[in-house]
Amino acid sequence: MPFTHLLDTNIVSDLIRNPQGVVRDKIQAVGADAVCISIVVAAEIRFGGAKRASDRLTQQAEAILGALPILPLEAAADREYAAIRLYLETAGTPIGPNDLWIAAHARLHGLTVVTANVDEFSRVEGLDVVNWLSS
Repeated sequence: MPFTHLLDTNIVSDLIRNPQGVVRDKIQAVGADAVCISIVVAAEIRFGGAKRASDRLTQQAEAILGALPILPLEAAADREYAAIRLYLETAGTPIGPNDLWIAAHARLHGLTVVTANVDEFSRVEGLDVVNWLSS
């Protein structure tokens, strides 16, 4: 089964804090083979772990990152990035730089972004967005 869902940093963070929680249940519902993360998300998670300097959280983060497929950022993402950034800046509704890369990565592959930051990602035209933490 090809990937259908790209988890955002806040969703992966919730999974790290609550490995038996709602995110795990949602992953099981869509199928573990349908879920992945961007290299951008992996980098943000590793940065967060290093910043907190918590061995327990770092070990949990590494376990989660080891279990989730991490998509590399291909050169074709630059076109998506440029188009999205131009559209959002022209509209006066820019989003954060890492979210812009995550959106470009998801749109390139036709993936639904799973995030608690729906307001920001929903500004991206042609991007499917869902929040697994609110139901």
